[in-house]
Amino acid sequence: MAGQDCGDLSVSMQVSSHSTTLAERAWEDAGTAASLSPKVCPAHSRNGCRGRMLLPHPIDGRRMAGTAADGGIMANHYDTIIIGAGLSGLMAAWRSAESGRSVLVLEKESAVGGRQRTREVDGFLIDRGFQLLNPSYPGVKKYVDVDALDLHAFGSGVMVRTEKGLDLLAHPARHPQHLPGTLRSDLVDRSEIAALAAWFGRSTIERSKADLPIGEAWDAAGIHGPLRTQVLEPFLAGVVATDDLSTSADYVRFLFTMFALGRPSLPSRGIQALPKQLAAKARRAGVEIRTDAPVNSYSEDLAQVTVSAQGETMTADSLIVAVGPEAVGDLTGREQIPTHGLTTWWFTADRAPTDKPFIAVDGTRSGPILNTAVLTNVAPSYSPDGTPLIQASGLLKAEHVSDHKAREHTARIWGMEAGELTLLARDDVPHSLPDYPAGSSAQKSQISGRVFLAGDHRTSPSIEGALDAGVRVAGEVESSGR
Repeated sequence: MAGQDCGDLSVSMQVSSHSTTLAERAWEDAGTAASLSPKVCPAHSRNGCRGRMLLPHPIDGRRMAGTAADGGIMANHYDTIIIGAGLSGLMAAWRSAESGRSVLVLEKESAVGGRQRTREVDGFLIDRGFQLLNPSYPGVKKYVDVDALDLHAFGSGVMVRTEKGLDLLAHPARHPQHLPGTLRSDLVDRSEIAALAAWFGRSTIERSKADLPIGEAWDAAGIHGPLRTQVLEPFLAGVVATDDLSTSADYVRFLFTMFALGRPSLPSRGIQALPKQLAAKARRAGVEIRTDAPVNSYSEDLAQVTVSAQGETMTADSLIVAVGPEAVGDLTGREQIPTHGLTTWWFTADRAPTDKPFIAVDGTRSGPILNTAVLTNVAPSYSPDGTPLIQASGLLKAEHVSDHKAREHTARIWGMEAGELTLLARDDVPHSLPDYPAGSSAQKSQISGRVFLAGDHRTSPSIEGALDAGVRVAGEVESSGR
């Protein structure tokens, strides 16, 4: 859901609105743009360096003292301050800096990433819950260097524990060798497949007329056989972090389209490789990123926004709040955003229960685990020595699920003995995803004169939604003139 992020803009200087002449004189006195450090002005031309002091030499990261009142430099003033260095915050920072704005990002944790974090436990890579990156997402294709992430793809299909055994339903075009077994499965009913195809294939115009909860949409489409109850429902619950079937049917259709177009994958160095890449991209554009910098409150007046962090006060023309959905209410005074939680157990074993790169679900629905997978079958780099690493995820509910119960259920899905699994780590992530009921749509970012919100809770609960929210908020800030 580690990047050692610290401010590295050694010469980014903030100027008051009436000190442009001073900045331009500094440019002219330098004699040549070639003598400037690239961290002074990341834009492509000096006209793009709004709010920046243009100096011929670095000054070791120290800001010049002075105030607007005495005609000097306004210390610690930025065009935009962003609270939160998750995917939305980092994307907004990069887009804002590319348009010539001076940007400061403040992150309360020790590294960037938000929910997309990875740690090492006994040499194993452990993500903050089971997380996948789908390279077919439009935002990923447009803004992410996918090749640099060294993605390792899961198989296109799913393994299903039934009363008779472990069935594999695989994409016939991508895995033709598994077609005979897929067709033999009792889970495959021709009438239900036809109903699912008809629902999935509805045109955009038709589906936009009346969005329904996914349960009602499947009922109306006649999807009610074993494919739904033993495969689609447990699989979807693990994707949207709820099993109440209230999620927007239009959104579920979008997710299934992305699964059909791409293969969900793991970066070789963990999911945090994605935000680390975005942070590096933002820094190259001139963004200053500070970690271990929690912000508990801010103030806003007609002239600026004021933020305090690390014992220092900063001001900005605009503020983007890009914290997790659970923190939005306390920071902004707005209503709490409903979220859903997940728990992921991480097990090791002497032997892998399968050599296949597929996610498995429990079609019998006889325990707390929704899905499980042998991650090292997909990305061997998650293990330091080839020891299999197995994840097992379930909904985080009020009733506590013991590690013993989770291990027993995981073993049952794979047809193993519980004693073959050794618990390595457990992640309880209470705010894994924001709720996305039927009728949801992207919301405007601006919540007051100078304050804007960003995050997948403003768009859709996914990596795609987070990236899109960052792009949207940067555009709204620019359009507002703040």
